[in-house]
Amino acid sequence: MNASQILNWQRWFLILTVCFSFGSFALGEAAPLVPLRDFFRNPEVASLTLSPDGVHLAYMAPVERRLNLFVQKRGETTARQVTDVRDRDIGGYFWKGNDRLIYLKDDGGDENYHLYAVNLASGKTQDLTPFAGVRVGVVDDLEEVENEMLISMNQRRADVFDVYRLNLQSGEMKMVVENPGDFVGYLTDHAGKIRLAMAKNAAENQNVVLYRQTEDEEFRPIITTGFKDAVSPYFFSADNQMLYAASNLGRDKKALVVIDPQSGKEVKMLFAHPSVDVGGAGWSNVRKVLTSVGYTTDKTRRHFFDDKARNLYAALEKLLPGYEISISSSNKAEDLYVVRTYSDKTRGAYYIYDWKTGKLEKWRELSPWLNEADMADMRPVSYTSRDGLTIHGYLTLPKGKEPKNLPVVVNPHGGPWVRDHWGFNSEVQLLANRGYAVLQMNFRGSLGYGRAFWEAGFKQWGRKMQDDISDGVEWLVKQGIADSKRVAIYGASYGGYAVLAGLAFTPELYACGVDYVGVSNIFTLIKTIPPYWKPLMTEFYEKVGHPEKDEELLRAISPVFHADKIKAPLLIAQGARDPRVNKAESDQMVAALAARGIQVEYLVKDNEGHGFRNEENRFEFYEAMERFLQGCLQ
Repeated sequence: MNASQILNWQRWFLILTVCFSFGSFALGEAAPLVPLRDFFRNPEVASLTLSPDGVHLAYMAPVERRLNLFVQKRGETTARQVTDVRDRDIGGYFWKGNDRLIYLKDDGGDENYHLYAVNLASGKTQDLTPFAGVRVGVVDDLEEVENEMLISMNQRRADVFDVYRLNLQSGEMKMVVENPGDFVGYLTDHAGKIRLAMAKNAAENQNVVLYRQTEDEEFRPIITTGFKDAVSPYFFSADNQMLYAASNLGRDKKALVVIDPQSGKEVKMLFAHPSVDVGGAGWSNVRKVLTSVGYTTDKTRRHFFDDKARNLYAALEKLLPGYEISISSSNKAEDLYVVRTYSDKTRGAYYIYDWKTGKLEKWRELSPWLNEADMADMRPVSYTSRDGLTIHGYLTLPKGKEPKNLPVVVNPHGGPWVRDHWGFNSEVQLLANRGYAVLQMNFRGSLGYGRAFWEAGFKQWGRKMQDDISDGVEWLVKQGIADSKRVAIYGASYGGYAVLAGLAFTPELYACGVDYVGVSNIFTLIKTIPPYWKPLMTEFYEKVGHPEKDEELLRAISPVFHADKIKAPLLIAQGARDPRVNKAESDQMVAALAARGIQVEYLVKDNEGHGFRNEENRFEFYEAMERFLQGCLQ
């Protein structure tokens, strides 16, 4: 697995319709009141990985509330702290050889990540990209090249990312791909050669895949589609002649396919699911084979192409019954594995699994202070929208309470072009522990359900997408679960927009709302988009609306222009350094409501961006939310 895969894990999730009788639901005992901070404390350990030789383990753990890197020898109990950051958590890391760690960190949430190297022998840390206002990404860690990596940076132009070959010893960089202005991604072959580029043709609103046989050639387009079509290359075949990719060309759901890069033609379809998209494929660097592809129905599933991978997961599932399992790291030989367990009621634990001996060793719990027995079940549900779409989601009910006339927190996800999934969610568990039912829904436009469901959300912010949320509230009321006078709405990012839209456009539904880094004015959102998002803006205009061509629409769906309709109390939280949803989004909403005498509690953190990463800020926000909801739902 290369560094770009390590740092950009993607999951695709879908919830199957599950019907169950609330009348026969076993209540059990009510859970004790769990301290709020226990839900939002930094984990005891995070991101455990094996060194390539399997001798050492690296992980992140808190030091004075900031996640730092530690290394220890496998089989020993003492660890050595190898970083000492105090301003902000490390954003992610990976091994580069057996004696060096590479990590990313930004400044106060600005998302301008720097790349750092830690020499484990000397203890020295070096900022490899010490450039102000520049964002770095990892293209390929070049596992077989001791002191070099391929990185992307927008140093030359703020709006595009070029590729550089970075020497980790000298710090020297050589540009190897100069972005012509429309490249948005790159893919190397198994020899570390950049053979593929992904581009956005903004003028025609097209996706383009470009290919070259060797690095001496110019890139040439091989696949050009409309932006609604998706071809997502994963990696090359073992001989570097074919491509494995997810594609929805000629179909509604993404399938795993083989593409001939010389012609751009699909030559074989390897796996498709009739109801959901595939997402994420596995590759063995040792055996040089495709191992699996993922898809999600009620939970994550895998289709295997490789006997060892199939047998590996079967063995782990037998050893760890009742938990979901993911393999987060292995040694270079692929005979030692870091295994992570999780469920809806626990963050889980790390294990070390020896394939040769079959021995499974439990390493550490992530959050041992949380008792799994005190957590609530997250149950898949579905309901029908007013225009006939099936909306899938999750309902979490407080333990020990009859599911009747409960106070409810509706929690639409952010994005909006992502989706909610099953698993441990600190926010949901806190709310359930405080006696609230929590409804999460994958409204139209959410990913994972195919192209048609995604397209059904185009230009539907504040309209049919919001109707899907409202219909979830009505469904809960009709089921008798929700007390219609005690329903709150809480969300972050697009979910924060949905909070403001819900309070403005359906004020009768909600007793109060909590907006966390949410959009209030789509005109100003567009004006403050980071420059490197500009290649995506033509697509954004198609999905949301154009500030000039669709001015009337955007004004109609921007909550700030309808503040006079909001009657319910509101809590707003915002990071001052947020590059995605500028602080002005919250400022203008607070001002508009204050002018009308609406109660607004406003929490701003100067050292945060798009969401609060620092532990003390998380504590303050969720404590404010707990008090706020108690005041309007009890």
